[in-house]
Amino acid sequence: MVCFIKAKNVNGMMLDAVDRRILAVLQEDAALSHAALSEKVGASSASCWRRVRALEEAGVLLAAVRLVDPEKVGRSVNVMCQVRMRSHAPDDRQAFESFLQTKPEVMEAHSMSGEWDYLLRIVAADVAGYERFLMRELLNHSNVATAASHFALSQVKYSTALPV
Repeated sequence: MVCFIKAKNVNGMMLDAVDRRILAVLQEDAALSHAALSEKVGASSASCWRRVRALEEAGVLLAAVRLVDPEKVGRSVNVMCQVRMRSHAPDDRQAFESFLQTKPEVMEAHSMSGEWDYLLRIVAADVAGYERFLMRELLNHSNVATAASHFALSQVKYSTALPV
């Protein structure tokens, strides 16, 4: 069965099937050479190079990084932490979000709808390390009213690749 996928407009750029294959392959291995990438997606090396540059310039492709195994670097405790703010004033939210940017153990921070204001993913070496962060830093922030912690027992699925 042949599947025809229409080009999709993303940030003013039309993504066709080759662009989506490039995105899928680079999400699996960003270290591929242009020659290896072109072989995997079925396009010429020059075409792949031009397309990758265009995807970068359009902001579709962001930084290329290497993933680190948390256990190998002593960061195997993974905690989801819900945070409720004392105030929702723009300056208070900005101050809290700036604080989060300075904390390397905060891997993700999401502003949320619903009962809780933020959902954080925090990594720590152990439970005591997380407790120190929670009690000495997070709960000491002037704009934080309360927090609830949920410890991950195991990782069932982990992906950095978006479906394209």
